[in-house]
Amino acid sequence: VEAGLDNGYTVIVTADHGSAEEKLYPDGTPKPAHSSNPVPFIVISNEPGQVKLKKGGQKDVAPTILEIMGLKKPKEMTGKSLIISD
Repeated sequence: VEAGLDNGYTVIVTADHGSAEEKLYPDGTPKPAHSSNPVPFIVISNEPGQVKLKKGGQKDVAPTILEIMGLKKPKEMTGKSLIISD
């Protein structure tokens, strides 16, 4: 994070849902589905002010990154930016 900020980048920290606590069904067979745990999505920037985010889902990650980069979202993307505009 520090190296990115030192070089003028906006840093995004996020993760997949994970499923370590729910890896197996009671009968011992693998459970490949994601858990329902919330996923962090943190935007860190040197820009003045604070980036405010609304709740969303994984489909909203790419549109949010595109907005931060100043790029238009392709119409094929169904997600929306998580950034709350003033």
